[in-house]
Amino acid sequence: MAAINSLMAELDERAIAARVGIAHDEARMKYHLNSNIVQNFEEFKYIITDYYNYHYTNCVSRGGRLPASEAYGRAKELLEREYRKRNGDIVSAFNDAHDGTNGGMRNVLDTIADGLKAEVIERHMADVFDRYVAPNSWEDKVEIIRQFISYCGNMLSSSVVASDPKRYAHDYSGLIRSYIDGLQRTSSMFRRM
Repeated sequence: MAAINSLMAELDERAIAARVGIAHDEARMKYHLNSNIVQNFEEFKYIITDYYNYHYTNCVSRGGRLPASEAYGRAKELLEREYRKRNGDIVSAFNDAHDGTNGGMRNVLDTIADGLKAEVIERHMADVFDRYVAPNSWEDKVEIIRQFISYCGNMLSSSVVASDPKRYAHDYSGLIRSYIDGLQRTSSMFRRM
């Protein structure tokens, strides 16, 4: 039972905020925009590329910059993924930034920041699981996954089958994704005021 307590202590919302979330929020706050709208797609592309590199350098790589084409590609991918949830795409993001709708350019950058933060939180959680779930003991893996599901059942999606921890013991990435989705729905760590 000690392992599940240690695992859950590291997956606590406050622990994740202290280790991961705060740095991302502070990086977002420090990036200055001259205007909440852009004049054209080139300006939009320049800002999202610059912002992605800024945020990535400060919170992910801790110093290493990406080539501009890589930074733009990753920023575009994050925006496409998020806007797809609203039946949109990169053009929808540009239109918001150009017209000032839906929070304008500020919201576009918030979306990139939130996407980067979620990716880092997911990697952090996978690392926590890797440290507490012994890879060479099937029984221990199943037991700690069973305890995790029992402990976090209300946070997990309805697609998680609580009665079948063996299903997640070999590859718990889906379980982690479900937990993060639950945190995103309920946690102030993922909400902006």
